[in-house]
Amino acid sequence: MNGISTIAHVALKVRDLDRSLDFYVNKLGFAEMMRLDKPDGRPGVWLVYLRITDTQYLELFPDGEGERAPGWNDTAINHICLGVDEIDATLAHLEKVGIPLLLPKKQAVDGNWQAWIEDPDGNRIELMQMMPGSLQEQAIDRLKREAQAQAKKGVGDR
Repeated sequence: MNGISTIAHVALKVRDLDRSLDFYVNKLGFAEMMRLDKPDGRPGVWLVYLRITDTQYLELFPDGEGERAPGWNDTAINHICLGVDEIDATLAHLEKVGIPLLLPKKQAVDGNWQAWIEDPDGNRIELMQMMPGSLQEQAIDRLKREAQAQAKKGVGDR
C-alpha cells in the first residue's frame, strides 16, 4: 500500500469569503473549525477551515480573482461530490434555504440518486445518495473481498 488513506481536504479560492461562509455554513450546515491569519503579520484572513467530517475539511481561501469557477469542460477540478443520507430531505432543505438546483434529481447510470448545485463562485457540487447495489457499492464489495483474500494468502504464506 502507498500509505494514502483519504482525501483530507479540498481547497477553494473564493471571491467573497462572507458570501461563501453563508453558503457552506449557514445553508449547507458545515461547521467553521478555525481561521488562520495571513502570514507575516499582514492583516486579514488567510484561510478558513470548514468541517465535513472529523478527517475531511473544506478550506476557503479569500480574495479569489475571476468571475466564476472553470466550466464543465475546462481542465480543472470538475466538481465536488457530497454524500447525503436521504436526497429528498436534502433537496427540501436546499429549497427552504434558497439554494436553486443546477440539475434536478435523477438516478444516474451508476444506480445512485444525484442532484447538482453551485456555490457562490460557480463551483459545481454533486449531491449523491449511494444506493444499495450501485456500481460503487459493488466495486467496494469486490475490493474488500480481494483485500481479504490477499490477507488470507499472506497469512498462509508465513
